[in-house]
Amino acid sequence: MNLRDLHYLIALADRRHFGRAADACHVSQPTLSTQIRKLEEELGVQLIERAPRQIMLTPVGADIVTRARRVVAEVEQMRESARRTADPEAGSVRLGLFPTLAPYLLPHVVPKIGKRFPRLELLLVEEKSEVVLQMLHEGRLDAAVLALPLHEAWLETEDLFEEPFILALPRGHPLARHRELKLSELSEQHLLLLEDGHCLRDQALAVCKLAGAGEKEGFRATSLETLRQMVAAGVGMTLLPILAVKPPVQASESIRLVPFKKPTPTRKLALVWRKSSAMSGFLHQLAAVLRDLPTGLLDLPTSKRA
Repeated sequence: MNLRDLHYLIALADRRHFGRAADACHVSQPTLSTQIRKLEEELGVQLIERAPRQIMLTPVGADIVTRARRVVAEVEQMRESARRTADPEAGSVRLGLFPTLAPYLLPHVVPKIGKRFPRLELLLVEEKSEVVLQMLHEGRLDAAVLALPLHEAWLETEDLFEEPFILALPRGHPLARHRELKLSELSEQHLLLLEDGHCLRDQALAVCKLAGAGEKEGFRATSLETLRQMVAAGVGMTLLPILAVKPPVQASESIRLVPFKKPTPTRKLALVWRKSSAMSGFLHQLAAVLRDLPTGLLDLPTSKRA
């Protein structure tokens, strides 16, 4: 057994297709297939269930793929440790973010990261929080920006900032006349929310619980931009994180933004990585850059269009 064979197995598990896995590994399909069979013979178990049009992992195959990911990640950590020793601010960093944060935070921080670490290659992955955590655990990401709380014992966290929420309403809604709102004024209201799997949904539900509000039945958005368009169309109101209403995001004539009086509902964001990571020292430096947002970016505006 060697690392090459583990890479082949992981590629096949990810793509569930011998041809696509072979392309990803830059080998011929017969070569990859032969090595997978040799690995099965060496282990004495069937790893792959081969059907005419479908490739599936056997139960033991799934277990071994999970272990293979850890082995490959640990070897990469060894290589990364050596690279970082030679030049701590060079190389690449694979950073994960979730969809209701990435497009609104990155325009403000990527230029600063490039200026602070000019020899760094920043590789960005946008996925739901659950997927980002899994990729981080498997070693497919080096670090991630996620919302707290997180309870995984293997994670190292460094707080970045608290992002306030703001209420987005159709222009003609009675609450749109307010300059500020108490959270309790949402009592008995029904908000538009994202579908299951988005951490923003869980955060919004927590706010709704505090306010005595509920979810608008019959609609769940797949993205924050869908929520914004539904508010503009007069379907209902929603909570938006403040970064999602700041430039370069363009305002809508059909939406009013109303901030909350203190205590303002917020979400707490942190840079997280594996405690075993060889990049820990560098990631503390990266966190400092991510934390250094432009002045006023997180400030709540007075009521205006979104």
